[in-house]
Amino acid sequence: MVNRQPKVVAVGGGTGLSVLLRGLKTHDIDITAIVTVADDGGSSGRLRNELQIPPPGDVRNVLVALSETEPIFEELLQHRFMNGNGLSGHSIGNLLLAAMTDITGDFAQGIRELSAVLNVKGRVLPAANHSIVLNAIMVDGTLVEGESNIPKRQDKIERVFLTPENIEPLPESIQAIQQADLIVLGPGSLYTSVLPNLLVPRLGEAIAKAKACKVYVCNVMTQKGETDNFTASDHLKVLLDYIELSSIDVMIVNKRSVPQYVLDRYALEGAVPVDYDKQKLDDYGIDVISDDIIKLDHNVIRHNEQIVASLLMGLLK
Repeated sequence: MVNRQPKVVAVGGGTGLSVLLRGLKTHDIDITAIVTVADDGGSSGRLRNELQIPPPGDVRNVLVALSETEPIFEELLQHRFMNGNGLSGHSIGNLLLAAMTDITGDFAQGIRELSAVLNVKGRVLPAANHSIVLNAIMVDGTLVEGESNIPKRQDKIERVFLTPENIEPLPESIQAIQQADLIVLGPGSLYTSVLPNLLVPRLGEAIAKAKACKVYVCNVMTQKGETDNFTASDHLKVLLDYIELSSIDVMIVNKRSVPQYVLDRYALEGAVPVDYDKQKLDDYGIDVISDDIIKLDHNVIRHNEQIVASLLMGLLK
């Protein structure tokens, strides 16, 4: 009998998900990435509004991360025009996804076709096959509409929700979650990259009911206007406000200190390291893995994709 590859489902968006996937794709596993489609800023927002398609930016980053093409082709997909009437600000990858969606008449099918061209390892699925709007109710009762507008408000978020209400996940996403051996949430912006996926009806419920080991990879730095002064347990508490406590088995947190010169740079953005408040995390009764999981990339803090992937593979074993 041939041993099957372990099935891993990674859920999120933004830079965090693509970094994680670069590490996971080096291992012998079956990967499914479920990607948020709530982005409404920049090139993605423009294409979304002008062509009435889901925003392609987060999907593009994930496709590039999982592709097994020449580096120059990856660079081509991420190339962003700086000039040109109508082209300025758009990336080649976003335009290709928009074109594939136009050709096939379906965003998810466009992703499948481009995945084949890029020799993508695994599957990339949008959280929904049409655009969704992320809304936030702030603590003062103010309603903020649109993913890109929420951090700009720079106020504490009470709760987030999606519109329209009749959102359906892809059947392939539900099936992947049900068959998974490991489900990974994060890293990435808590309210605007991770939660939008869990808010899709049936998707969050499927994750909560899945038999797989479920892991949350916590962010390393706070995010201005979104998770100001959040500790690790604060991140977990928000996540569990939207899914059941039993939905998270393991949390991975960083324990490495950040150099002062990097702290000074991040302070200009209103960001500080996420404090590993061990005692409060222990109160939740989940397993916590604390490790040196970061690296510096031109003075920007990133998760070390190889270390995080190794920790996740250890959970599979």
